Amino acid sequence: MLPLEGVRVVDLSRALAGPYCAMLLGDMGAEVIKVEEPEVGDDSRHWGPPFQGGESAYFLSCNRNKRGVALNLKREGGREALWRLIERADVLVENFRPGLMEKLGFGYAAAHERNARLIYCSISAFGQEGPEAHIPGYDIILQGMSGASSVTGDPEGSPMRSGLPVCDILAGMTAGQGILAALFARERTGRGQHVETTLLGATVAALGNYATSYLLSGEAPGRVGNSHPQIAPYDLVRAADGYLNIAGGNDDIWQRCATALGLAALLDDPRFATNRERVRNRKALLAAIEERTLTMPVANVLALLDAAHVPAGPVRDMRQVFESPQARHMGLAQTMTHPSAGEIRVVNTPVAFSETPASLRLPPPRLGEHTDEVLRELGYDDATIVRWRAEGAI
Repeated sequence: MLPLEGVRVVDLSRALAGPYCAMLLGDMGAEVIKVEEPEVGDDSRHWGPPFQGGESAYFLSCNRNKRGVALNLKREGGREALWRLIERADVLVENFRPGLMEKLGFGYAAAHERNARLIYCSISAFGQEGPEAHIPGYDIILQGMSGASSVTGDPEGSPMRSGLPVCDILAGMTAGQGILAALFARERTGRGQHVETTLLGATVAALGNYATSYLLSGEAPGRVGNSHPQIAPYDLVRAADGYLNIAGGNDDIWQRCATALGLAALLDDPRFATNRERVRNRKALLAAIEERTLTMPVANVLALLDAAHVPAGPVRDMRQVFESPQARHMGLAQTMTHPSAGEIRVVNTPVAFSETPASLRLPPPRLGEHTDEVLRELGYDDATIVRWRAEGAI
């Protein structure tokens, strides 16, 4: 048994936040139907390179465990088919610009009237209403407007976009959490509800100590590069042949770190006696540490720190990540067979269950790959399907 076996999801989303949310539900066993516009499809189908067998890596990254249906919602046949999907669904996920679902006639109120048990999840940049709700919600825009870019980058340089699509992924995960909570609530109430999350809200929530520092002090924290604003040493450190990160989370760890690196004399320096002083004197602290680490390869530094039980780790590229012994042990990369891209490697689902394990069952669908199959399951005959295709409805 899969954790969400028997749950039906209509995925009307595109790009990353919504598709990632629906994919996680699919990994946990939900039956996910991805609905796209005929001929065009999800924007991410066209984002690349790289492409494999005509499929973009971007689309492949967030659309497994789904069946694909192509419906033209400007045609009566496409609208009718979507309503039938909604009436039989447990969850709907959408991330259209605010107001568009209502304009199309598929807003929450209309959907709830047809299916009172439906969990209707809306993901947007800034919410459905408000002075900035109209701004397009691409990840880079939200990294800037959420404050994330303001605390990312070198102190002497410009604000920096994170290499990760953090706003999209955070919003997708938050939406998934909300959907699961709403499904649990429905078990007690028998009724669905509207679940909303935003890229802005999810990212601001993830600012954690940065946000709270401002809210308590009134001072906006700045950029500290690869360091931590409130802990030292908690930094990227240079070695003779590369980089490593050291996390000196308390005084005991710092003392073990200094001793392991042959820097015990620093323990008598009042500039480094407490975490508060080390943060204040971070530049001098890093200079003292790197004077030693720059004489050794990364592997030697890590061996010394590991023996002293000091949290530290190398800085890996993607190849090194997936070829690392731990990644192989955890199965972080899995192989699937795609009908046009052939054998593809994808990132495994991030949640493990001891009794009801998640699984990778379906490769990301080609555009409209399962349209006929799903329509037949909804009760439409072949003559209707042929007619709708001729009318451009599917």
